Amino acid sequence: MRVLAILGVVLLVACTHGFFTFIWTREDLLWGKGRGSAVTRAVEESRRMVDEAIYHTMERDLGERESPPSPSRLLSFSKLPEPTSRAISRAAEIMEVSVQAVVRRSQLPTDVLPEDVLDTIANLSGCLPYMLPPRCPNTCLANKYRLITGACNNRDHPRWGASNTALARWLPPAYEDGVSEARGWNPHVLYNGFPLPPVREVTRQVIRVSNEAVTEDDHYSDLLTTWGQYIGHDIAFTPQSTSKAAFAGGADCQLTCENQNPCFPIQLPTNGSETTGRSCLPFYRSSAACGTGIQGTLFGNLTAAHPRQQMNGLTSFLDASTVYGSSPAAEQRLRNWTSAEGLLRVNTRHRDAGRAYLPFARPPGPTGCAPEPGTRGTAQAPCFLAGDGRASEVPALTAVHTLWLREHNRLAKALKALNAHWSADTAYQEARKVVGALHQIITMRDYIPKVLGPEAFQQHVGPYEGYDPTVDPTVSNVFSTAAFRFGHTTVHPLVRRLDARFEEHPALPPLRLQDAFFSPWRLLREGGLDPLVRGLLSRRAKLQVQGQLMNEELTERLFVLGSSSTLDLASINLQRGRDHGLPGYNAWRRFCGLPALETRAHLLAATANASVAARMMDLYGHPDNIDVWLGGLVEPFLPQARTGPLFACLIGRQMKALRDGDRFWWESSGVFTEAQRHQLATHSLSRVICDNTGLQSVPPDAFRAGRFPRDFESCKNIPGLNLEAWREVLPQGDACGLRGGLDDGHWALCGESGQRALVFSCRHGFQLHGPEQVACPPGDGRFRPPVCRDVNECADVAQPPCHPSARCRNTKGSFRCECTDPYVLGEDGTTCADSGRLPKASWVSMALGALLVGGLAGVTWTAVCRWTRAGRKSSLSTAGTGGGGASRPGGAKCPEMGAAQPGTSTQGTQQVTAWRPSEVLDLLASGVWSSPQSSFIITLIFHPT
Repeated sequence: MRVLAILGVVLLVACTHGFFTFIWTREDLLWGKGRGSAVTRAVEESRRMVDEAIYHTMERDLGERESPPSPSRLLSFSKLPEPTSRAISRAAEIMEVSVQAVVRRSQLPTDVLPEDVLDTIANLSGCLPYMLPPRCPNTCLANKYRLITGACNNRDHPRWGASNTALARWLPPAYEDGVSEARGWNPHVLYNGFPLPPVREVTRQVIRVSNEAVTEDDHYSDLLTTWGQYIGHDIAFTPQSTSKAAFAGGADCQLTCENQNPCFPIQLPTNGSETTGRSCLPFYRSSAACGTGIQGTLFGNLTAAHPRQQMNGLTSFLDASTVYGSSPAAEQRLRNWTSAEGLLRVNTRHRDAGRAYLPFARPPGPTGCAPEPGTRGTAQAPCFLAGDGRASEVPALTAVHTLWLREHNRLAKALKALNAHWSADTAYQEARKVVGALHQIITMRDYIPKVLGPEAFQQHVGPYEGYDPTVDPTVSNVFSTAAFRFGHTTVHPLVRRLDARFEEHPALPPLRLQDAFFSPWRLLREGGLDPLVRGLLSRRAKLQVQGQLMNEELTERLFVLGSSSTLDLASINLQRGRDHGLPGYNAWRRFCGLPALETRAHLLAATANASVAARMMDLYGHPDNIDVWLGGLVEPFLPQARTGPLFACLIGRQMKALRDGDRFWWESSGVFTEAQRHQLATHSLSRVICDNTGLQSVPPDAFRAGRFPRDFESCKNIPGLNLEAWREVLPQGDACGLRGGLDDGHWALCGESGQRALVFSCRHGFQLHGPEQVACPPGDGRFRPPVCRDVNECADVAQPPCHPSARCRNTKGSFRCECTDPYVLGEDGTTCADSGRLPKASWVSMALGALLVGGLAGVTWTAVCRWTRAGRKSSLSTAGTGGGGASRPGGAKCPEMGAAQPGTSTQGTQQVTAWRPSEVLDLLASGVWSSPQSSFIITLIFHPT
């Protein structure tokens, strides 16, 4: 007994000693006075690691500019975030890598860190500003127009629905480590006793079908599919990692088949069924939102983990951000600042029968689109610029973007004509407000009921009952990543362009989708907008059928553009769901109040398709393991719907949240007048097409497939807006207004409690100095408006706008990242990458060096020749004119100093030889000086004439 007691005491002492030794050895990171510097070093090292990966990404992308873009590069291009989102993504990646580094160095027994350490990392990484509530303006316009970022829509929760915030989680994520590792990250992890099947194998066995196996929808047109894609791009965009190289080790995500953050490659079957020559397809993880992917704090709640959340780069609201952008920087690029009517920029090089095209993206913006065949000097061309960066993906999407660009400018001109006293910004904001309302009406009135069916619409959405400030409108992860991607299965493999009789166009045959990706030139050179719109209106949509889910244009030839490599959209969707940690199919059925499927028989009953159910069970082993996107796709449609019960629930819940949680919803009290709401309710997508194309007749419902001319209506009979409801009558004698405008800013009038006020704001890149709002000034003219002063972005040390490889130069209203030769800016416009050529200074140095060497050699040779002649002068006869001088190396001879000859001159008794170019060239040919540069230089020196 005594022995056991002694052993116990010894063990206790040893453990105590070991514990305190551990604490003391880690005090620099946890409690010691050196903790701050240790954390700072960890963040700096992490920043260098992330920036190096970004640099290598830009360097590789730069090297690919001279060749046709690969499918993976086109996918990356379509996922390229705009500058604000990119800065936040970079900060989030630095914070995530820093947390991992600090945890690894501290060797804590649990993956937790003190709260102040996390706060320090958030601050040093640049994340902290994006984790704090935004400043909300307190002017009368704040209740009239929504902010471009979507922030402050909800005054109590200003980040709800704002751009560059985390997607909402309706269920906790199912990461393999509980914090950030994607489902399927570790091949040995089993789910219900089974490994997750490779997503490519799921595509091959359940999803893929030939292009010829297409069942057409008997009710709806191709425009229904396109509108779904367009609206999806209005409310959600999850940028992928800013780097395409692993943060640890720098492995290229294009080449590695190992899971190394942010690389999460799609593994290919090993049975030889693939012919790509590789064992995987590249895939990059989505950017994390700032402050996520970490465990709870050591002194706080140990159970309060902050699992990895993905960022939405757009506003969540149905607000036409596809037209106007979701950040001040994007809005700055899209607006026409010279217009007094509040117009958007249009293409200055091309017109469509007098109508506008989208403008091109300006350098250093991305140039990832295909050039017109036969174009010399480039393998890539600029893409169209719109509020969303994916506007050039396919012609149908480009067509809808173009329609709304034209509609905004049409409305802005008309509204300004009605209200001549409006400023350009008022005309812009009022037109933007109307366009946003039309997006809401067309989506909720005409589109969503067709997708959900009338019963599910009533169940999950229901009638509008007014704005509810307790509803969070933020787009959910499962909606963006799975449910609303149902539309991918309704994409037709062919693009159809039709003539004025809505028949096959003789000059524009059906176009395979693989030949249409990222090809703006097809719109410009192949008939313009009208043939495409006719095809969208009259061609029936592809029907989502269980045995015909996705055609080969999307599973085998996505974004190929003549490239030998390929991508697979179905596998990307499945992998993206796993990357985001979406729980499995059954978890979401329980969430929606649907019965969970526990057996093969249950799955068969839910799908009503024995073949599909058997293949899915063979792959997944258990219904819980099924990816939610696939599970929702294979459910039979609800009555008069185009989705099954699960997706009807998820889509319906999201749409209700977007409507009820939006303070600026078009039906909300005070947003529009009753007369304006009445006019808006009469408008339709068909009317937008009539007003902005050359079509003379359209179907009354643009989403209903019809046969021309039987099911079409003349545009004269399609109702539209009467803008008289927007006429503003000024009070008699009202002198409120700003003569001369506001340099680099905007002003607008608004009423507040019967008082009219002037509200001022500055363009992006400028800061307001002076009052933001003033009551209408008296007519004595003594009012002095505020001024907009340039912001020096380059002075921001905490958040430098340029990558460390570039030099920042401030410009008026903006900044410019500059590189030293031979480095050039990458596609992100902030990172310098090696161009692979010699610097211009090197060529100048080489030329100067050659000049110096040639000059010295010439002078030396002349001195040798003259010294030789002087030594032989007494013994040589001066009478000979062709005498041989001393032999020169290589057989060349010095010219003789005799009587004056052509090429010589006599000054007194001294003869001066002037070598002719031909003589110098003879010397060069003899091998004395063999470089071409020497020939040119020495000729100039010795015979300048």
